[in-house]
Parts: sequence; structure tokens; C-alpha cells
Amino acid sequence: MQRARLVTLTGPGGSGKTRLAEEAAAGHPSAWLAELAPLDRPEAVPGAVVSALRLRETVLMTSELTATHSDPLALLIEYCAPRSLLLILDNCEHVIGAAAQLAETLLTHCPGLTVVATSREPLGVPGETVRPVEPLPPAPAHRLFAERAEAVRPGFDPDRDAESVAEICRRLDGLPLAIELAAARLRLLTPRQIADRLDNRFRLLTSGARTVLPRQQTLRAVVDWSWDLLDEAERTVLREVSVFAGGWDLEAAEAVCSGPAADLIGALVDKSLVVATPYDTGEEGGTAPGGAGDGMRYRLLETIQEYATERAAETPGPRAEAERRHSAYFRALAETAEPLLRSAEQLPWIHRLEADLDNLRAALQRAVESRDEAQALGLTLSLGWFWWLRNYREEGSQWVGRALGLTVPPDAPDAPATIAEGALVDRTSPFATAAAGLEADLADEDAPLFWSRMGLRMLHLFLTVESRPAVVLGSALDARYILRVRDVFARPVPASGRFPGLVWPFTLYFVDWVADVLPYLDLAVDNCRRFGGDWEVAITLMFRVHTAVDQPGHLVGVDGDLAELRELSRRVGDRWLRAQVCSAAGEAAMARGRHEEARREYEEALRLAYEVGAHAEAPFLIARLAEIAYRSGDHELAVKGLAEANAKADDYGVTDSRAFIRLMSADMALADGDTAGARALADEARAEAERGTPPPQFAAGLGGVEARVTAAESGPSAGLAVLAGVLPEALRTRCSEAVVASLVDVAAALLLDTGEHARATRLLAFATRWRGGHERPMPERAEAERVAKEARSVLGDDGYERERAAGDGLTMDEAMEELTDAAP
Repeated sequence: MQRARLVTLTGPGGSGKTRLAEEAAAGHPSAWLAELAPLDRPEAVPGAVVSALRLRETVLMTSELTATHSDPLALLIEYCAPRSLLLILDNCEHVIGAAAQLAETLLTHCPGLTVVATSREPLGVPGETVRPVEPLPPAPAHRLFAERAEAVRPGFDPDRDAESVAEICRRLDGLPLAIELAAARLRLLTPRQIADRLDNRFRLLTSGARTVLPRQQTLRAVVDWSWDLLDEAERTVLREVSVFAGGWDLEAAEAVCSGPAADLIGALVDKSLVVATPYDTGEEGGTAPGGAGDGMRYRLLETIQEYATERAAETPGPRAEAERRHSAYFRALAETAEPLLRSAEQLPWIHRLEADLDNLRAALQRAVESRDEAQALGLTLSLGWFWWLRNYREEGSQWVGRALGLTVPPDAPDAPATIAEGALVDRTSPFATAAAGLEADLADEDAPLFWSRMGLRMLHLFLTVESRPAVVLGSALDARYILRVRDVFARPVPASGRFPGLVWPFTLYFVDWVADVLPYLDLAVDNCRRFGGDWEVAITLMFRVHTAVDQPGHLVGVDGDLAELRELSRRVGDRWLRAQVCSAAGEAAMARGRHEEARREYEEALRLAYEVGAHAEAPFLIARLAEIAYRSGDHELAVKGLAEANAKADDYGVTDSRAFIRLMSADMALADGDTAGARALADEARAEAERGTPPPQFAAGLGGVEARVTAAESGPSAGLAVLAGVLPEALRTRCSEAVVASLVDVAAALLLDTGEHARATRLLAFATRWRGGHERPMPERAEAERVAKEARSVLGDDGYERERAAGDGLTMDEAMEELTDAAP
């Protein structure tokens, strides 16, 4: 108001425009309010303002003005021209043209006049400053509810049910009038009851003050007022855009609306029925994918959404057509985005799918409810990688499961699914729905939907492994189903070289967690070279490197795969893939004891994971960096890193990372002499592992820590007894040389503490040879040096060298005998 002579406060009904205008005028020495809401004719506007300024009485009682009642505009100009006045034109929207003309005329002829208008759309006058009145933020909305609640229920404490109060304010879009109407309901209802009834808000919020205008006494009346001001074309578009969930862009509106949408949506924005916000494309200087125009997104406030949906239900035919166009558009969007999510163009497409995630969910829900299997299959298969990448894995698994339920006729008997050779998948199995139609599908591989259905089953397995503990996936009945699905892809067919079919080798882990999957990965790589592209080949190579690093005898062969991986990831441009390549290279460097090299790789992997929004990758990578700090002697940095990794794992629900973090924390607590803390952390690590699917080397590492904790609690012999069970299991599950050597190092230290100096020396020498020339990390190096020093002092130089040479020549079986012979 200090800089502009015409300020228009715009916003939806009930947003507080009038109250804000009155507050702004409170300090002005000569402010007048002209209420235009009661007018039903535009030509009555000047007369209403004359009445508000009480100029009729002035004309009758004084000779100050020469104009007459018959010319209210001239009367206003004559009165206002020599004066400094503030005029509020309240509720202009239904007489917008007349209000605009009056404001422009008065401002032209009255230099001391300032006008504040309130309207659901701008006046459109030159020089107008438009100030949208935004909904109240959470804190002021909460205070308003509390103030109004106190008036109807003295002593009301909003903090006793702050969550319900916050939900009320949020779902009412922060609109002051709606919040006040809701607070008035506290005479009869609790905040929770009010919140639970907001799906029927127009019946609920009907208790406005009798002293206000009728259109402000109920929430429906407020919105009816706006609806009545729309022309039929605007009403049609408002009904049609109510099909959107969470917002839309102009391209989507043009696809869903039955006629030209841009100008009409602009009109609805002007009338405060549609909210427009800038669209962040997710890439600096980029544009919204798919040619989404001006980079704006639009949405309906929840109250307007519910109202428009009710109005749309009055015309079911057009509503069904809008829903059909909505589903078709978002299926096409998902199908277009799917390959681009794995390319250098992925960032804006990830952002686009995130922005339209509620619309995609709505399309999926509609497909499932209408039993449109083709639509459901198209959407779920297109969104599978997005769900994985952006950590919507559990949600994705649920959608895929629901889509698979469409493969069985709705009138099929409610019975467990029959699969190969008459075996049954139990109803409680996570695969019960997916298995129901399997045998019928397998009977006709040429059926049009065969590969889509089988791909969906593979995607279901892929997503489920993240949200189900290994114990649930291990039943014999589940195994039979899983192997039947695997066998469809474990052969040279095109689907085996594309996602999700290419992940088939890992289904073996569902059946046997310690299975040797490398031969299957070799076949998968061959299939992807034949049927897939660079990304598919790179993914299977990456899986092969990660697996090879963790198994004995294969580390030497990963360098060729890593070199090819780097070239493929460079060509593809997928940041997630590049992060995985760096992570795989970091794993290989860690296995070789090259901690500085591993640190660089993990840091780059973490940067890329953050860039692409693959937040589920962050906890493990941060924990790996903390492990490097610990194994390099920087205890303080390791503690800080584990705390950060733990917070990230909790934020994103990454169970396997939580298990690894607690294992590392237990190891460090033990090094600090905190035996009780180490035991508690080891127990937590085991509990987390039972909720997830950590690899076999995790169990070996945890067993080693538990053996050391037991030794600290009950003596070295007790620790050796634990270790005697851990080491054979590590060998059975094909843990890497570094993992096995670390366990043998623990055995050597415990044997030393029992007085078995010669046996300790032999096992220490064996562990050194088993590492294949790779250095021990610092904590293990310090312990190995302690064993060597004490053993040498007892055995003497000659005796020590003799036992060391003997240990260097031991076979693994002989080393195991050394341990089992000494264990109680």
C-alpha cells in the first residue's frame, strides 16, 4: 500500500481476504469499507460505495457537494478528489467488471485515493498490484483453531491431540473460515472425530455465525458462490481436472480435458480455484520432460477437489471419459519414462514421475478396481525400476501383487494356488497371489500376456526381497514356485536380457541363501549381450563383480569386468549405474586392503547416489566409509560416520544396512573395551539380520565379533567354542579369503590367550597366506602383531619361525583341525 494505489487481495473463499484488508486499513485515518457481496447488479456498484461513504447524508444535509444522487460516480469523484482516503472494495468477484471500472475511474480523478480490493480474481486494471492471500501455514493455522476452540469449549488444550488438530488444519488447506467452522464443531466432537469426518466436510462444516453473510455460514456455501460465478466451459474443466491426484501440468490437462484447456485453467487460476506453482524440472536450465510447456504445475485445494469431484459425479458419462483419458495419459508417461530412467536424461524424468506419483497411483488403483489387467500390467512393469531406484520397494511389491491378482478370474475358488506337481503355496506366503495363475500361464507360452505376467512375477520377487525377511522366503512351497518362475528366464530368450527378467539369477538366493550364483550370472551376462543393450549388460556385470568379490578364488577375475563396466556406464550415463560401478570397485579395493582407493570409490558412489535420489544406497556407502576410517585408524571419524549411516538407515528403512552398522559398532565397542555395549550391539545386529537378507559374509563377521565378545565375557576358551561353529559355516557359505582369514586371526588371538602359543603362531601364519598377499587392516594388524610378539617371546626366534613355517604350509582342513582340537 505504500508503493501502489490499487492493491487487490486474491484468494479462494474463506482465505481471510476481508480480514486482512481490514487489518491493513486499521491505521489509516480515513478508511472506508464498501461491501459488494449483497449486490446482484453490476450497475449498483457506484451507489453501494456512495452509501458506504455516507455521501447521501452529506448531500442532503450540507451544500458541500454539488453532484446529485442520480449520478453516484460524479458524486464519488467530487468527494474523493481533494481528500486522502483508503477505500476497501470487498468481494468484487461477482461484479468484477463494474468494480474494475469504478476503481480505475476513481484512481484517475482522485490523486489522494488508495483502493484495496478483495476478490477471487484480479480486477485487471492498469497499475494493479495483485497480492494472493495464501493459506495459513501450520503454526498460525494451529493457533487460529486453538483460539476458536477456546471460545466454544473453554479450557480446550490443542496440545492434547496436536496430531489431530494438525491434520484438520492441513486437510482444510489452512483456510481460516474452514478452520473456524471446524473448531465450532468441538461443541459435539473431539478433534479426532472431526478429522475422521473431513471426507464429508461439506456436511460437517455448517455451523457458521448467524451474523455473517449466508454464503460464509457453511463451507459448501462458500464454494457454491465461486461455482455460480463460473461459465459452463470453466465448470466443465474444473470437473475434469478433479480427476487429477496431487496436481498436473499443462500437457496433462490438455490430454485429459475434452476441450482447449490452457485459457480455461488460466481463468480458474485467476479465480482462485486452481493453484499454480512453478515446476522444478530437476535439472538446471532444463524443461519439463514431454514438452510440458511453461514449467508450471497446477493443483486443487483439497476442499475444491472434493467439491469438484462431487460436481463431476453429477455427470457420470463425462467423468468416466476423463478418467479413461487420465489413465491412458499416465500409462503413456510411465512407458515413455521407463527406459529414460536408465539414461543420462534420468534426472528430469525421475522428477517428473515423483511429481505425478499420486496420479500414477490413482491410475493403478483405477486399473485394479476395474480389473483392467492390460492397464495394470503396463503401469506396474513401467514403474518397476522407478520403485526400486527411489526406494518405493514395499509399495511397488504391493502394487505388483495386486496386479497379479487380476490374472485369476474373480469367480475362481478361494483356495491356495496349485503349482508344479500338485504342491501348494500357503495362503500366508508373500507369493500366494502371484502363484495362483502360474500353472495356467505356463501352459500357453504363446498367450499375448504371457511374458508380461511372467515379467511381473519376476519383478515381484525382485521387490519383495527388500521387504521380507529371509526366513519367510525359505519354505519348500515358496521355493517350488520361485524355481518355476526362474526357469522361464534361465534360458536364451529375449525377456531374459531385459529388466526385470535379467535379475533371475538372484531368485536362487530365495531358495538357498548360500547357493553359488556365479554360473547363473555368467549365463545372464551372455543373455544380456545377446538380447539387451549396454545398460542390461552393465547391470549383470555389476552383479557378477559384487558376487565375485564376496566368494573365494574370484577376486582376481573382476578387473576385466570392472574395466568394461566403467566404459559401459560412461556410455549409458545412468548415475545409479555409475554409483554401482564405483561401489563394486570399492568392494574389490577393500578386499585387497587398498583402503584409500576404496574410499575414493565409495565417496564418488555416494555423490552419484545422492544426485539421482537413490537414498536407499546411502546408509551402506556411508557405513563403508566409516569402516575404512576405522580400519585406517581414525576411530573418531568412524564413530561419526556410523552415526550418520544409522540415521540414514532409519530414515529410509534399510534393514540390511542397519545390521551392518550395528555389527561395525559392536566391533568398535569391543576395541574400546566396552564388552557390555558390544554384546548389546551384536544382539541388535543379529535381530536386524533376521528382519532382512544380509549376505553370508555378514553372518561370518558377526560370528567373529560374537566369539570375541564371548571371550571377553567368559574367557578365551568360550570364545574358541563359538568360533569353532562360525568358521566351518563361513567355509560352507563360500565366504571370501579376507573374511575367512579374519576369523582365523581371531582364533589365533584366542589360542594365544589360552597359552597355545605354537598353535596360535601356526594359525596366524596360515591366515597371512590365505589373504593372498593383501595387507590386514589396522585393527587386525595390531592384534596380529600382538600375537606374533608374545608368541616369539615364549617360543624364541627359532621356535617361532619353525611354527610359522608349519602354519604357512597348512591346508584349510588342517587349519580347521587346529581350531577344533583346541576348542572345548
